[in-house]
Amino acid sequence: MTARVESVNVGRAEANPARRNRPTGIHKRPVDGPVQVREPGPRRGGLGSGLAGDFIGDGKYHGGTDQAVYAFAREELDFWAQELGREIPDGSFGENLTLSGFDVDGARLGDVWRIGEVLLQVTDARIPCGTFRASMEVRGWLRRFTERGRSGAYLKVLSPGTVRAGLPVELVRRAGHGVGVADAFRAQTTERERMPELLRAGEDLCEQLRRQVEEAQRAAARRSG
Repeated sequence: MTARVESVNVGRAEANPARRNRPTGIHKRPVDGPVQVREPGPRRGGLGSGLAGDFIGDGKYHGGTDQAVYAFAREELDFWAQELGREIPDGSFGENLTLSGFDVDGARLGDVWRIGEVLLQVTDARIPCGTFRASMEVRGWLRRFTERGRSGAYLKVLSPGTVRAGLPVELVRRAGHGVGVADAFRAQTTERERMPELLRAGEDLCEQLRRQVEEAQRAAARRSG
């Protein structure tokens, strides 16, 4: 199967089932035609999305340089559709890019992907939040999603441009350190003791994730001291 973009998805501001005082853009929907991908600019409360027209409700914890674009595998959505016994359209998990035939969860931190004229670099795993849990309306959703351990990947924009459904996805740089998205996910969720291992990614460790590792190390030092 050729690796391709199944859909490009953006969200509009709507009521947040988890936080009534803050709207959310987690329910994203496919867009017909090209969508501009750019480095997120400043917005009230934080930084915005890397996709034009995409709403982010909580700019403190979502969006910005290291989370400019979120990609998820269509095959994984199909897995959950079967598990939950219901249709899961593209964009349902809040992803900007729904990809098929491409091993999103096998990516390594620092990998570079080309989609048309756009270059994107893998930065981190997606850590599920309360808004995601509430939007799915599935009992024990965060536990189930975490146990599955296939989170999709956050990306930063190296070279802007436009993307659209049907474009091929190409891996143009494979990081040599072996630290993968799945490692980052486990280290930030169920295996916190593994946080220092992420430093093996070296310069491919994004600033946001490096700060988390350093904070975890300081906390461990306080406990042992």
